[in-house]
Amino acid sequence: PSRPAAALLSFAALLLLPVLIESVFSISFFLPVNTRKCLREEIHKDVLVTGEYEISEQANTKTNLKITDSSSHTLYSKEDATKGKFAFTTEDYDMFEACFESKSPMGTGRVPDQLVNLDMKHGVEAKNYEEIAKVEKLKPLEVELRRLEDLSESIVNDFAYMKKREEEMRDTNESTNTRVLYFSIFSMCCLIGLATWQVFYLRRFFKAKKLIE
Repeated sequence: PSRPAAALLSFAALLLLPVLIESVFSISFFLPVNTRKCLREEIHKDVLVTGEYEISEQANTKTNLKITDSSSHTLYSKEDATKGKFAFTTEDYDMFEACFESKSPMGTGRVPDQLVNLDMKHGVEAKNYEEIAKVEKLKPLEVELRRLEDLSESIVNDFAYMKKREEEMRDTNESTNTRVLYFSIFSMCCLIGLATWQVFYLRRFFKAKKLIE
């Protein structure tokens, strides 16, 4: 591509770098034998999620991987997992959980911890633009423009979701304030009514005792 176009793409990529960082989830940790560790992440609706995992092998140890949503629907499951890939598309904004469970008849303390590497990508980063370029016969500049277009759309969707959440929270606050106001007025009326009844009751009581005329 020409220098102005390349500079424009570089500048746009720099602006969208935070989005790229947020859409990539990579972690490594040690999994003790006969234990279960879970990782959670919130992901928007209609988002492609891909992942790759690798678990170090240990004798007499079986490690299971299971990915579920907040409703306990299984999105990916693999028994005796060692190395592999997974992919799914979210149906709604939800909290997703990836759990690694190690099982061994040897007992804890006798088997070394397993090293687990997990790389998860979602949104734009999960798309294979090289494959898209081959299928649609796109030039390198067209591929970058497609990538930036998808990033821009992702940002717009994020802002739209944030705006929707802000509107929902504002409506909830306004509804709560209205209910509190009505409850306060009702409480005030009850207190005034109770105080008035108490004054008349005491007045009749004192008159009955001939303490006042």
